Amino acid sequence: MPDGDSDAGLVKPFLDHLEDLRGTILKCLITVVVGTVAAFALSPQVLALLKVPLEKAGRDPESFLMVLEVMGGLSIAARIAIWGGIMIAVPACGYFIADFVFPGLKTHERNVVTWSMLLAAGCFAVGVVLAYEMILPQALRVLFRIDDWMGVTRSFVSVTDYVSFLLKLLLAFGLVFELPVVVLALGQVGLVSAQQLRAARRYVIVGLFVTAMLLTPPDPFTQLAMAVPMVLLYELCIWLIWMKERSRPSGNSRD
Repeated sequence: MPDGDSDAGLVKPFLDHLEDLRGTILKCLITVVVGTVAAFALSPQVLALLKVPLEKAGRDPESFLMVLEVMGGLSIAARIAIWGGIMIAVPACGYFIADFVFPGLKTHERNVVTWSMLLAAGCFAVGVVLAYEMILPQALRVLFRIDDWMGVTRSFVSVTDYVSFLLKLLLAFGLVFELPVVVLALGQVGLVSAQQLRAARRYVIVGLFVTAMLLTPPDPFTQLAMAVPMVLLYELCIWLIWMKERSRPSGNSRD
């Protein structure tokens, strides 16, 4: 007998599901395109903002950043458009994907996905802002000190290289800060338990440090700055899911 709290009784044909998937992919692509166009139009302002961490690291952007290619300005704008467009589109694409799976979820699961998407967008913004305000200036200082230690003279860097480096790092911090939201949402709908998360803790911690190593420059500060908050957020997820499990009536399940 179909559950009145779900749409299980309304089974859509397979071709309709494919059509919905096509529509979701199309909306995501359109969002990326719109975000890319918006980032391209704002590329001078974005470049000005990207110079701020360099100033905080003790370098003068006007003399330290150099255009080395004939099409340097266009290349910089293109990089800002691509990476900026992706960052703009990530929250909206997450919503479209969630909307695609809504018909297969029960009402309380839809509510979980809804607030999870809002929380994920907030976490993405927090990750980007944290990286911009605190991590990037320190990471640049560490890299410059490594240059001094190695006896490498760095009088300038390519603007395109600098912009790509910063935008990739900002996107990486934004994305990894969304991972705990996924874990928390899975726990809220009963797909994972606090006990399972505790049992997997050591493997998850190793995975988080490896992820930080792959996504950040090869300096310990930046890697720890990404990995440590992720570990703390994972522990917070375990605690929140445990509290949720304790509040459930005995014998209650997602079914």
